[in-house]
Amino acid sequence: MHALSIPTWIIHVSSVIEWIAAIWFIWTYGEVSGNRAWRAFSFAMLPALVSAMCACTWHFFDNTESLAWLVTLQAAMTVVGNCTLCAAAWWIWRSSPKIGV
Repeated sequence: MHALSIPTWIIHVSSVIEWIAAIWFIWTYGEVSGNRAWRAFSFAMLPALVSAMCACTWHFFDNTESLAWLVTLQAAMTVVGNCTLCAAAWWIWRSSPKIGV
């Protein structure tokens, strides 16, 4: 737990909480609007959340070498998350009404 300072921990933890809140808000917006693409976007955010949780877990245990696999998992989840978010954003763009076309 000594790997990061208290202010850095506050930023890490609050970022994870904000991401969870964003997922929930986007899911709710998708339900209210009836647009399934927004609900898909909230699911597409989950790999990035897993990535953040991997980083927090590794730092919580003082970057111990036995948990170094978390760094690889974090990197993989970042790539997967970027791809899923790109696909979900494309789906939202495709499902949005075209103005002036």
